[in-house]
Amino acid sequence: MRAPLALLLAGSIVLCGGTASRAADAAKLALVIGNAKYPDNEFVLNDATNDSLAVAEELKRDGFVVDQQSDLTADTMRQVLDRFYARIERGAVALIFFDGFGIQSNRQTYLLPVDAQIWTEPDVSRDGFSVDTILAEMNTRGAAIKIALIDASRRNPFERRFRRYSAGLAPAIAPNNSLVLYSAALGAVTAGGKTDRGLFVAELLREMRAPNIGAEQALANTRNGVVAATNREQVPWLSSSLTTEFSFAGQVTGPPDNKPASQTQTKPGVQQPACEVPQAEPAPGADDLARDPVIADLTRKIAANGNDTVSRYKRGQVYAIKRAYALAMQDFDGVIRRDPRDAEALNNRCWTRAATGDLPGALADCNLALQMNPGLSDAFDSRGLVNLKLGRNPEAIKDYTDAIQRNPRSSSSLFGRGIATRRSGGDGANDIAQAKSMNPNIAKEFAGYGVSECVP
Repeated sequence: MRAPLALLLAGSIVLCGGTASRAADAAKLALVIGNAKYPDNEFVLNDATNDSLAVAEELKRDGFVVDQQSDLTADTMRQVLDRFYARIERGAVALIFFDGFGIQSNRQTYLLPVDAQIWTEPDVSRDGFSVDTILAEMNTRGAAIKIALIDASRRNPFERRFRRYSAGLAPAIAPNNSLVLYSAALGAVTAGGKTDRGLFVAELLREMRAPNIGAEQALANTRNGVVAATNREQVPWLSSSLTTEFSFAGQVTGPPDNKPASQTQTKPGVQQPACEVPQAEPAPGADDLARDPVIADLTRKIAANGNDTVSRYKRGQVYAIKRAYALAMQDFDGVIRRDPRDAEALNNRCWTRAATGDLPGALADCNLALQMNPGLSDAFDSRGLVNLKLGRNPEAIKDYTDAIQRNPRSSSSLFGRGIATRRSGGDGANDIAQAKSMNPNIAKEFAGYGVSECVP
């Protein structure tokens, strides 16, 4: 029931040496495309929409002139690419990010518009846009550095029409001074599914902001982070022909630390910076809750039908997210009275009790939720919080680890495990850094539960 929060990325591409010695004067152009609504697919790719928006906003902050587009038809995609090419100046950095469906044909990777009509192999080159051609055109227009970040290694409905299996993407034939990263290995596809955020982009944004490392190393770290988070089930493909050194997070001023941001360790004997406890967000007042349109709509439904446990459960979730814990408890109590075996409601009441300090009651709810549904990852996460507040750090680590195995992208589980590890005498920095990269407000969220990452 954790509320989705935006990913943040800091830094800017800086060129140094080679053909781009005047970094400050180099134009930085980016085309960001998120194609989510393919009529031939059974569901909308919400992660493509959200991830492309996050990438576009962060590139703008980095000084790029960004053209962000979504759900492009073939005609519109062709126009957008032509406009992108026309803006490239000699010596510029040109970057394309594509999130959607891709397919390989005749040893090339093609990016697909939402209206692609593909039933036979020749349809691919007719309706798709070749990554090789895009990179070559960027080079012809004078771009000094060409970057292609492609999150399109998804199993898609088009390949199944004329192939026995989904074959993923083909290697890019890139011009000199290019950097290309795919979200999965050549010929491989990601598991896919209905998600709001993608692991590949979460890792990418986190590593791009890491200070004092080159961009090629940042993308290598992205690959390594995805490999680790998926237990080698997803291995991104990286190709580089760079001859100019540059960094996403600023100029490399000394020997780079080539570890991923999530793997930076504190050296023995080196004093850590002072740990600041963030201020928790204040709970909303009654007037604020009354004006909330979601709460108002759910309240009307409950008033019309007192047996509407679905609306009551949803309203309890909204109250809990807004830290109106007493009201949330009332709704979860009502749901559980009608169905004492409702594992989701028991988990949410466990989490609410943990946040308010009723730890024995919370532990009982979480244990019962896991009896009803032994694979409920959110219940492991909630029980991890209970054990963390009880000072039972080994038990908290185990619960959070069980939650992460089921949901590797849970920022709350990673953050909680990092704190429990630190309180057990370990480091915990890897988990904490990764959690903050996924959710920059996670420390503030835990502060609202009365939990700080600072070691007492």
